[in-house]
Amino acid sequence: MGRAITTAFTTAGHRTTAWNRTPGKGNDLDATIASTAAEAIAASPVVVVCVLNYQAVQAILDPAALKGRTLVNLTGGSPRQAREMAAWAAGHGIDYIDGVILNGVIGGPEAALLYSGPREVYQEQQATLAALGENGTYLGEDPGRAAGFNMSLLDLFWTSMFGVVHAFRLAAAENIAPADLGGHAKLMAGLLPGLIDLVAEHVAADEFPGDASTIVSAAAVLDEVIDTARTNGLDDGVLSAGRAAVQRAIDAGHGSAGFSRLAVL
Repeated sequence: MGRAITTAFTTAGHRTTAWNRTPGKGNDLDATIASTAAEAIAASPVVVVCVLNYQAVQAILDPAALKGRTLVNLTGGSPRQAREMAAWAAGHGIDYIDGVILNGVIGGPEAALLYSGPREVYQEQQATLAALGENGTYLGEDPGRAAGFNMSLLDLFWTSMFGVVHAFRLAAAENIAPADLGGHAKLMAGLLPGLIDLVAEHVAADEFPGDASTIVSAAAVLDEVIDTARTNGLDDGVLSAGRAAVQRAIDAGHGSAGFSRLAVL
């Protein structure tokens, strides 16, 4: 990702100094290659960092060298980590913007980045950050807000991916070939965009009609899926966790509500 970030800045005409923890990794880039992180920091009033995690950010960066500069952290982590990093930066006199690269794309119209932190700081750097993606979105003053969006979306992605791989395991146990399942799986997944809109609408209105389908009916279907998984000797941990959430809703008297009711319990 560091290579893509550096390339985006240089392509946009920004004088760029880059540093990588692996010596020589960026020697072919159209940028000045620093031998140390401190050297890279000293070269610019704006420092963009994207490494493994927030602990690595603090291990790499010298707060004294960053004082008076703007740090844009695209590393990605939890909202709590982002807020702690913002507090760390403020304590050392560093302007701080926390950012998220949503789809792994840097530069051009396909890139989708989210930013949060002090509005004035973001506005000062907005033109520079536009090099990373035309669709950068500022979400507000709370430095953890971009990370909150990211974690919510990753929750959706990884829960869905567990469902995808588990479905193929269950299909294999029932002697269904991957190619035979794939098209039907995409048809089923095609329901999700509409359902996302529906759940958002229900949550915003705080109304969860069960006229199309109820939590009780979802419980019956889940019981059948879990039974099939267990019969085939498959791990049903994710499904059982979902079934337990459904049962809690039923026990709380929401069995006749729509499934979207689970989003607010």
